Amino acid sequence: MHDIWVRIGGNLVDRVFGPLHFRFVLQPVVASIFAIISGLRDAKAHKPPYFWALIAYPADRRAMIKDGWKSVGKVFLVALVLDVAYQIVVFRFVYSEEALIVGFILTVAPYLILRGLVNRLASRR
Repeated sequence: MHDIWVRIGGNLVDRVFGPLHFRFVLQPVVASIFAIISGLRDAKAHKPPYFWALIAYPADRRAMIKDGWKSVGKVFLVALVLDVAYQIVVFRFVYSEEALIVGFILTVAPYLILRGLVNRLASRR
């Protein structure tokens, strides 16, 4: 099991300098744009910050996840496709768990962080 985590960690670090490295800037930027738009929309509707509401309001969780996925889902899928292309070029093999990790880090994480932050900042006005 330790060997798997060492391989995943090494492969993730190698992606930053390998082919298709532009996606490490482009995909978080696109996810951030969608997060800003959604956060501003949430602030206008007087909704609580997104990530906090996911945790604190379980009754609304399904609808909130659906709304978030609608915003960032396509960017996540592009992240998966680009990572699979990278893996085919570099490794000649596809590690699906690594593709999911990269997709999450590049798209979902920035979206979760920024949507709530933008909502808080816009609500203060």
